[in-house]
Amino acid sequence: MGKTKYMGMAASLLLAANILGACTKSDEAAERSENANKVNAEGMPIVDDKIQVDGFAAKFFASQDWNDLMLWKEYEKMTNIEVDWSTVQTEALAEKRNLTLTSGDYPEVYFASAFSKTDLIKYGQQGIFLPLNDYIDEYAPNFKKLLDEYPSVKQGVTMADGNIYGFPTIYDPKFEALRAEAPWVKQEWLDKLGMKEPETTEDFYELLKAIKNDDPNGNGQQDEMAWGGGYGIDEFIAYLRGSFGLNKQGSMNITLDFKEGTEDFRFVPTTDEYKELVTYLNKLYSEGLINKDVFTVTPQEFTADSSKGNYGVLNSIDPAELLKLDGYVGMPVLEGPSGERSYNTVSNGLGNLGMFVITDKAENPEAMVRWMDYFYGDEGTKMFFMGFEGTTYEEDADGKFKYLDTITDNPDGLNMDQAISQYLTWPGGYYPGIVKQKFFQGAESKENSRANAEKVKPFRIKDDDILPGLNFTVEENDQVSAIMTDINTYVEESTAAFITGKQDLSKWDDYVKTIEKMGVDQYLEIAQGAYDRMKEN
Repeated sequence: MGKTKYMGMAASLLLAANILGACTKSDEAAERSENANKVNAEGMPIVDDKIQVDGFAAKFFASQDWNDLMLWKEYEKMTNIEVDWSTVQTEALAEKRNLTLTSGDYPEVYFASAFSKTDLIKYGQQGIFLPLNDYIDEYAPNFKKLLDEYPSVKQGVTMADGNIYGFPTIYDPKFEALRAEAPWVKQEWLDKLGMKEPETTEDFYELLKAIKNDDPNGNGQQDEMAWGGGYGIDEFIAYLRGSFGLNKQGSMNITLDFKEGTEDFRFVPTTDEYKELVTYLNKLYSEGLINKDVFTVTPQEFTADSSKGNYGVLNSIDPAELLKLDGYVGMPVLEGPSGERSYNTVSNGLGNLGMFVITDKAENPEAMVRWMDYFYGDEGTKMFFMGFEGTTYEEDADGKFKYLDTITDNPDGLNMDQAISQYLTWPGGYYPGIVKQKFFQGAESKENSRANAEKVKPFRIKDDDILPGLNFTVEENDQVSAIMTDINTYVEESTAAFITGKQDLSKWDDYVKTIEKMGVDQYLEIAQGAYDRMKEN
């Protein structure tokens, strides 16, 4: 599982009437289906008489047949609900999912289908996606408990019309290694160079130069690489945002933060602090301290390259887990040139909002809300991520769970994801539910990652300071999309050009003026209105 960072907002039905105009189907309380009285209020099975439901889902492994997968076969026995799965691979998801909706040939439920906020409010307003508020109150005790425990998550899943249209992915806010992890530095090379862990961005620059130039691997050649990553420049920027005083409200609205001392938005990529950060990265890049192919390399190519052990600092999950390279430790959070020392690329734990939706074709919406809710409780989370005792995992005397050797050291040479996917669906990262450290066996749950996160924790922004993701009305979504599609592309291209030196930093003012001409002030106005609504309610 890659690093993942989190999102959230809310409004009332009265407000929705003012914002969206005339009352729509989704403004009304959910009507009970004619099969509601067949649904058991608690326990298993969910229904006494077996029912069949049409489901559409995205899957990571082409070889999987979800209609014959142990997870779903066993859950069918527990619930008396058989889902007839139609699946596509994640690469084809957007096209195939959208085709089902435009053709009108859509299923009763979508699972792991990653609908955006824009899609949720759009199809919710059209009445295609059912509003789930009342169903959650009555049939989803596990999910409701999470919303009560984490108000920011509740704000995040509630659209601007006051309705919840999708069940999300939630990364347990108590699972620190999923929230904030620093890059990794090779301790042996620090020792050989006679250097301490860097405390400031200037210390870090000096360390990277020493790694590149002073032969810490001792082979008499200048073949060491300083700082590398395989997921683009955003990983580098993410680590440094707080050191340069950016995103003090977290990363849920990555292009927005407050002007100092106010609650008025500014556009992060045009700020002086962002220029300073880009200037710093330009210095590193121009001196060969960042992998030169950072803008073009694929994760697979970088993994193959970095597994040789030639990088001193890596953006990665624990290299011991991913690359079989021991000896890397988590980097400190760095103090920047203005004295800022914070890790700000942090979310509230909320991932994609539209991972499970129920459509107006559903004959048993109450049953399907109960069906989904199981995966927000501990028993369902354990089954979803760990599988079945004696088949995929075992429990030790201390009550800890771990996969069997047939999963972690597969006799057929399968890696862990491939082995567990013979039984479960979670590899690839597409799923609704909650990720908890107790039941998650990826690298982030291991000791090294926990130690990395603990080193970051004193410097990461406080949960109360994280601003939930802004939710817009249908009209606002259309406006924001029209404005920001081109602006985001321009920012991405310009950031790359400034860092690589293809665009001289003396042209920064021209870059800012271009973004202003593209309508960024209108975007800021819309975003400010969405924030003010959230604050009111």
